[in-house]
Parts: sequence; C-alpha cells; structure tokens
Amino acid sequence: MNLDPFNGLTEFLAVAELKNFTQAAARLGVTPTAVSHAVKTLEKRTGVVLFQRTTRRVALTEAGMTLYSRLRPAAGEIDDALAALSGYRDRPMGTLRLTVPRLSGKLLIEPLIPRFREAFPDVVLDISLDDAAVDLVTQGFDAGIRLGESIDKDMVAVRLTPDLKWSVVGSPDYFAKAGKPTTPEELTAHETIGYRFLTSGMAHRWEFERAGREFTVGVQGGLIVNDRNLMIAAARAGQGLAYVSDFEVMEDLASGALEPVLQSFVPPSSGLYLYFPARTQSQPKLRAFIDLATAWIAEKRGL
Repeated sequence: MNLDPFNGLTEFLAVAELKNFTQAAARLGVTPTAVSHAVKTLEKRTGVVLFQRTTRRVALTEAGMTLYSRLRPAAGEIDDALAALSGYRDRPMGTLRLTVPRLSGKLLIEPLIPRFREAFPDVVLDISLDDAAVDLVTQGFDAGIRLGESIDKDMVAVRLTPDLKWSVVGSPDYFAKAGKPTTPEELTAHETIGYRFLTSGMAHRWEFERAGREFTVGVQGGLIVNDRNLMIAAARAGQGLAYVSDFEVMEDLASGALEPVLQSFVPPSSGLYLYFPARTQSQPKLRAFIDLATAWIAEKRGL
C-alpha cells in the first residue's frame, strides 16, 4: 500500500512553528487530538522522534529540526505557487488556446489579434486554424469558433456574427469571357475553383435551394485548393467561380473585384459562434476575449 508522502507534514510544520499542539490545531481548524495523531503517525512512518514533549513545553529534536529546515523552504514555495493561482482568477493571464475555421481567419481573427495582444499582454494566444470538428476538452482548447449548426448542444455558445450569406462569385473579367450562370445547373459548363478541407480531405459541396428543396451540383474545374484565401485570390484573378460566404469577400464585393451570382438559389447558414465548456467561462482570459470580440464585431456592424 503506497502512503501519501505528504501525510502529517502540514501538522508537523504547524507544531514546529508554534511549539504548541493546541495552537497548531486552532490554526488548522482541527482538534489537538487530530494533530497529535498525525504527528505520531509521521514519527512512526519515519522511524524517528520529531518532538520532545513535556507537560510544559514542545521542542524539536535534532531530527525534527533537520526535517523542519528542509521542509520550510519547500512549504514556502508551495504557498507561493498557490498564491500565484489567484492571478489566473483575478486578471487575464496564461495561454488561451483557440481553434477557428479558416473562413474566419482574415476578417475576424487577424484584426482581433493585435487588439487583444495590446489590451491583454499577459495572455499568450495559441490559435489553430482548422475546419474540422474538434473536441475542445480532449485536444486541450479553451474555446473554438464554428458555425452554430455544427456546435454540440452541451457547449456554451456566444454569437459573433449574424447568419452568413453565401454566394457563387467570379471576377468581371471571367464573366466577360464566360458569361453569368442563371441557374445552378449551368455551373457544370463553367470553370470552378474547388475547396478541399485540410483535415478530412473532403471537397466542399456547393449547396443550393429551389422551392424549399435543397440540392447540390457536382462542379468540376482545373483548380482545387485547401486554403480559402488562395481560393478567393484565384477567383479574383479570373481563374473561375468560387463558392464563398459574403463575410469572406465583403471587401471584394464592395470594390467590384468580385461579383455574386445565383444568390436566390444559395441558402444562408448559421453565423459564427464562440463556443466553450460551461466550466471554463469564468476564466478571465476567456472572458476578456469574449468581451473584446463581441464589442469589436458590434462596432464593425455599426451597432
């Protein structure tokens, strides 16, 4: 049977400092009998007498003094280590590990990073770009960002964006050359840019809706990528059509670098949410990120 090596040490240290079993018991919130029993058990386990006890006084033996001189600095280190934990409770610090989808990288995460780092320099941001489903607990993440429809029901979810609109987009040069499709079925005659999910290796399916019925179109093209920024850049360069969220290409749509088509056929999806286990939401580092992110997004939307 393996005994806890720390058994009796708290009681020993209290008696050694106060030279009194009753006072040691009062400090520890236990009975003098419990303290005496703990010390006797420690002496039995170590095989040495640690205190000289009379009716009038308590004193350390030579062996007890040796043990105390070694334990006191270590106990101080433990006290300091426990005190340092209060920093995690009182202010944002430590490492905040986030898993976020690639579509949120440029327009959501990139602008937030410098703002968060400036406001909370004691927090290390550890960000993983991943479109796959991630188990936060087993993979050691504090929180994640995903489309609301893909988040498990047992997670706390904080909305970051409205529902996302999606479009098929192309450059003015491409449309001048190939024309604009008017139905999803016409996409089979167009050059398209495919997106392959990095983790699963599966291709993104182009989803459409007509008269309440959802369907997909099997598109083919000469370019398939696993990076959304590269996909959008290729569409901007006239290499074909891409299926994207308006959130990703808002600047290109505003400038006219990309133009949307088939909008009436493309269903919206749930917005992006920050999600995390309920037990982690009280962490100052996570609360700081939630507050900063939601405030910045509200500002961007003019709310």
